[in-house]
Amino acid sequence: MRLVCAAWPGPGGSPALLPLLLLLLPPPLLLLSSCPGLVGAARRPNVLLLLTDDQDAELGGMTPLKKTKALIGEKGMTFSSAYVPSALCCPSRASILTGKYPHNHHVVNNTLEGNCSSRSWQKIQEPSTFPAILRSACGYQTFFAGKYLNEYGAPDAGGLEHVPLGWSYWYALEKNSKYYNYTLSINGRARKHGENYSVDYLTDVLANLSLDFLDYKSNSEPFFMMISTPAPHSPWTAAPQYQKAFQNVFAPRSKNFNIHGTNKHWLIRQAKTPMTNSSIQFLDDAFRRRWQTLLSVDDLVEKLVKRLDVTGELDNTYIFYTSDNGYHTGQFSLPIDKRQLYEFDIKVPLLVRGPGIRPNQTSKMLVSNIDLGPTILDLAGYDLNKTQMDGVSLLPILKGASNVTWRSDVLVEYQGEGRNVTDPTCPSLSPGVSQCFPDCVCEDAYNNTYACVRTLSSLWNLQYCEFDDQEVFVEVYNITADPDQITNIAKSIDPELLGKMNYRLMMLQSCSGPTCRTPGVFDPGYRFDLRLMFSNHGGSVRTRRFSKHPL
Repeated sequence: MRLVCAAWPGPGGSPALLPLLLLLLPPPLLLLSSCPGLVGAARRPNVLLLLTDDQDAELGGMTPLKKTKALIGEKGMTFSSAYVPSALCCPSRASILTGKYPHNHHVVNNTLEGNCSSRSWQKIQEPSTFPAILRSACGYQTFFAGKYLNEYGAPDAGGLEHVPLGWSYWYALEKNSKYYNYTLSINGRARKHGENYSVDYLTDVLANLSLDFLDYKSNSEPFFMMISTPAPHSPWTAAPQYQKAFQNVFAPRSKNFNIHGTNKHWLIRQAKTPMTNSSIQFLDDAFRRRWQTLLSVDDLVEKLVKRLDVTGELDNTYIFYTSDNGYHTGQFSLPIDKRQLYEFDIKVPLLVRGPGIRPNQTSKMLVSNIDLGPTILDLAGYDLNKTQMDGVSLLPILKGASNVTWRSDVLVEYQGEGRNVTDPTCPSLSPGVSQCFPDCVCEDAYNNTYACVRTLSSLWNLQYCEFDDQEVFVEVYNITADPDQITNIAKSIDPELLGKMNYRLMMLQSCSGPTCRTPGVFDPGYRFDLRLMFSNHGGSVRTRRFSKHPL
């Protein structure tokens, strides 16, 4: 039954309407049989997924969140090697929802043409997202609040009236992150917000809506909540009480800060080094303001944990905290953005607490956000063999299972975006670039299209990447010896290993479901057939092909 209401909550989420909403929802118990692992269970676990926007792990992104680290990380497990399959909002969020790599869900960028919240996405992928399965097969109440996908609400894709399958309660932001002057879809009805902090500041609005849900939801069924904050995405508008925080904080001067990207892809090499004083001042200010916005996220987490504790549900609730991608501020003289293949853009925070998870743990296991969906379905008792997901459940790691056989590599892939005309801020560069700054430093281009194998094993901490350009440019980094990824060792590494990594990349780029979980190059069960690496003409190494058409 689709919920259509004549009225909707006020900015704080009016509690008067919520009981009415609950009455209009179909009883979730009807389809419980698809989660046989839960039959007879006294209390099925609740799940809360907190998703931030552009929060890095490498450059101190978690530093401002003292309460979050104490309430989630110190009460459970922190993953030190958590990655995203694409360093861009919409493809990464699609991977969270579907449990699939971008080449399988076909969301390649933040545009409708790139399948971001397109009609095709709605028809093909949304019915099989993990929240849809939780709702239809496991009888969970499902609640969403915040940023969904960057093109959500576009008139050409159903507008704000579209409510994706699987959501009992839907409070979704129209398009990209904002803090004021935005529109929410309230179960398919538009509601505009202004710029009054007390009623409109989006992070606080999301907190209030979430607290109201916890107060007025059904107590007879478990719940899944996904809260997706705008912070710390631009325009970096902090709450008034936090606008003077971190005045003495500056972007980290890491070893790769404000240096030339030698032996890297041309897009990195074109950045001007050293950066101008105005560029450094700009990125320092952006870094500081990003941290300021996260203080409201820290408050949100504290409020939710306290409410769960008061209602007696905290001990039966798993809480996940993560981000859709990382971020950089001055690394290799790139001012600010994401999209690149380096650790600062592809590595994200991941903290988890919940029943059976021992406190104060850190896991070095290699994980990806495609694992979140399988993990949450596993917690609900759903048979993962019924899904087409590429990821794996983290439950054995979370529960401390001994002798866990785990993956040694994950795939990272990105399809570059450009403009068909010369960028006015950068007339010296040809058409095809985008995300350019006034001093003619561009952060993206059509041929900034790459795929990487990120490997982490007992012996190797390696990243191997190929670009889809005329050079078929290759970058390889030994992260153990070179954590800042300054030295590209592609021309000095063992050619046999280079060939194996090339072959492994081809396999992952064409994988689907179980084939995405085959042994990596450094796993005991790995098999490498050298004959497959050579063409019939000339014996040159065969390279993986990138998809030119997202759909």
